[in-house]
Amino acid sequence: MNESEYHDLLDDLMVAIEDAIEEAELDIDYETAAGILTLTCEDHSKVILSRQTPVLQLWLAARSGGFHFDYDVDKKQWLTDSDGEEFMQVLNRCLSQQCGETVVLSV
Repeated sequence: MNESEYHDLLDDLMVAIEDAIEEAELDIDYETAAGILTLTCEDHSKVILSRQTPVLQLWLAARSGGFHFDYDVDKKQWLTDSDGEEFMQVLNRCLSQQCGETVVLSV
């Protein structure tokens, strides 16, 4: 994957996350600035998605920790570099923990 494809994938993912939050009518605010998507829960805690262009990774920072994702071209999804967990599983788990309710976003 080249850098242009990397940015296109993340642009699409971040817009899809914003759309999924709107569709689910969740009390989660979001803001995108400089390629970083910040999700703010009702209690003002944040989940931050950031691009790590030099290593072509997506990083997620939440109360429960930091997670690094590589894109698997064959599976067409972002997977943790530590154990291969799918990005949306991690995002939903982190948002559920911080929002205090079950969050199931699908993109």
